[in-house]
Amino acid sequence: MKKILLVAVMFLGLVANAQTADEILATYYENIGGVENLKKIKGLKMTAIVNQQGMEIPLEIYQMADGKQMSVINFQGKEIKQGVFDGETLWGHNFMTMKAEKSDAEATANMKLDMNDFPDAFVDYKEKGYKVELLGKATIDGAETFKIKLTKEPVTIDGKKEDSITYYFFDTENFVPIAIQSEIKSGPGKGMMSEITMSDYQEVDGLYFPFSMTQGVKGQPGAPLTITKIELNPTVDAALFAFPEEKE
Repeated sequence: MKKILLVAVMFLGLVANAQTADEILATYYENIGGVENLKKIKGLKMTAIVNQQGMEIPLEIYQMADGKQMSVINFQGKEIKQGVFDGETLWGHNFMTMKAEKSDAEATANMKLDMNDFPDAFVDYKEKGYKVELLGKATIDGAETFKIKLTKEPVTIDGKKEDSITYYFFDTENFVPIAIQSEIKSGPGKGMMSEITMSDYQEVDGLYFPFSMTQGVKGQPGAPLTITKIELNPTVDAALFAFPEEKE
C-alpha cells in the first residue's frame, strides 16, 4: 500500500511540474505579446553592435520562418557572412581567406533540425516531440529564476547521436528568459557550458524582445551584443543566403 501511495505521489509531482512549466510558458507568451502574434512572424532582421575585445563591430542577423538565417559582420570595410543557411546548405566566409566555405554534412543536418524552431523553440513543443521539464529555481546574476529544461531531437556529433538539451532561466518576476545554457558538443570548448544572458526587453510592433545579450562560456567573460533595431517581417532577397559559386 505504501509503495502504491509513493508511486501516486511521484506521479502527481511530475504532473504538477509539467503543468507548472506550461503555466510559466503561458505567462511568458502573454507578457511578450501573445503566442498567436509570435506565430505570425515570418522573419526577423536585427541590427546590432558586438563588442569583441574592446572593438565595436557592426552586425546584422537575419532569421526567417522557412529556416533561412545568417549573420553579416562588417569588419574593416569587409562584409563577412557567418552561419548562413538557405534551407539546404550551411556555409560561411573563412576569416583568413575570405572565401565562402560549406560546412560538413553533419553540421548541416544538425542545423536542419532547428528549422521548425522559429521564432521560439517552445512554441508547439509537444507537437514537435520535444520535452519540457521544470527543474526548480536558480539564481542568475542575482535574479531568481525558474530553470526549465528543453530536450529536443538528438543531434549527431562525430557520427554518434547525442541528446540535445538546453536550459532556460525565466525571471520569476517578469517570466521572460534572462539566460540560456547548453553544453558545447565539439571544438576547443567541448564539454564546457555555453551561456547567453539577455536583458533590456523592448517592444517592437506589439511584441517584446531582449535588446542586450552577452554570449560566451559560463563562468568566463562573454562578448556583449547590443541590438539597436529589430525589424519584423523584413523583405529579404533569398539570393543573399545562397552559397556563392566560384566563377570559372
